[in-house]
Amino acid sequence: MARFYRYKLPPWARRSIIIIERVTLPILIFQLIRTLLFPTTLDVFLLGLLVGLFIAFYLEWI
Repeated sequence: MARFYRYKLPPWARRSIIIIERVTLPILIFQLIRTLLFPTTLDVFLLGLLVGLFIAFYLEWI
């Protein structure tokens, strides 16, 4: 199976991935604070998705 390379993508897709990568941490922190103050099922689910996305970017899976 071939490895996924960002640099083979079109410039608009590469730029979108970089923007999403940089915005993930502030949104993750905001969602963590919101979940601690007002925990709902949707907040916990969103927090889990954001943590998974952040880990994927950190380990360079995306």
